[in-house]
Amino acid sequence: MPYLRIIKHDRMRNNKRHGKKGPNQIFHYTPVEDTTLLPFLYTILAPKSKSDIKSMLAHNHVAVNGQPLTQFDTPLTPRDKVSVNFTRPFAVLRASQLHIIYEDKYLVVVEKAAGLLTMGRDTNKKTAQSLLTDYLKQKDARSMAYVCHRLDQYTSGILVFAKDPDMQRELRYNWDNYVRERSYTAVVEGCPDIPQQEVRHNLVENSNNMMVYVARKPDEGRLAVTRYRVVQSNDYHALLDIQIFTGRKNQIRVQLAEIGYPVAGDRKYGGATNPIGRLMLHNHRLSLVHPMTRELMHFEAPIPAAFRKVTTKTIENDN
Repeated sequence: MPYLRIIKHDRMRNNKRHGKKGPNQIFHYTPVEDTTLLPFLYTILAPKSKSDIKSMLAHNHVAVNGQPLTQFDTPLTPRDKVSVNFTRPFAVLRASQLHIIYEDKYLVVVEKAAGLLTMGRDTNKKTAQSLLTDYLKQKDARSMAYVCHRLDQYTSGILVFAKDPDMQRELRYNWDNYVRERSYTAVVEGCPDIPQQEVRHNLVENSNNMMVYVARKPDEGRLAVTRYRVVQSNDYHALLDIQIFTGRKNQIRVQLAEIGYPVAGDRKYGGATNPIGRLMLHNHRLSLVHPMTRELMHFEAPIPAAFRKVTTKTIENDN
């Protein structure tokens, strides 16, 4: 059959967490040409009936690149891996504020919504870490999500978690060595006169009010390096593509405010407008070397549509 290639067959051992149904029987497939999910399932699962296949898809027995999907027209390429669990549904993350981008046996990469804490001490308050841990415990009651880095509560975008403490330590202590690119999108007030530049400041934190400031003395603070490019703008706001080369607390917010263009919605650092009711900062692209496979991996979280809408020029009608 030229349309597919079987990668491997997993048969998980029977144990208490799998209940009475016995071991998982999971087959993995990859297409050899571009297609969509449902026609591909019809091919690989023949001679099952189309109604049975649709039922398996609807009830989370199918995953693409490790993520359960129910969308029948999901596009597939030869780079994708389709997994089918013939025994039971795959575990599903049921949290509107968190979306899984990638998962393997070592890492989980998610997109966090604005307003959700990365982690917290209050066990009654949901965080990205607690929601992800609940999801992992569906597979193994001993599992836990381990924080590798953080995003501010009101910043949305990509977060990386480890599945064990050893992987967490490896990534946290060598983060700058593994990460190849960290890119954000921000909407700022006004439009920078210089459409593209690198800004460098030493930053210091005031432990009393938890604010970060640009140091006024050259021997104070820690260096923060940020590069921005104006993507589009109107009379009020500009959309910036931003790369950071250091990982200081509130780095982007403080540096953009320092040069006169605070992030929209950022009252803490001088923002005067709040066009969509949230901090307009989003971690949209992350590239890192996988600590185990040494593969360079690229992850993206789509730029919120409202960011572009707020910075689109309005066309005036002369009539």
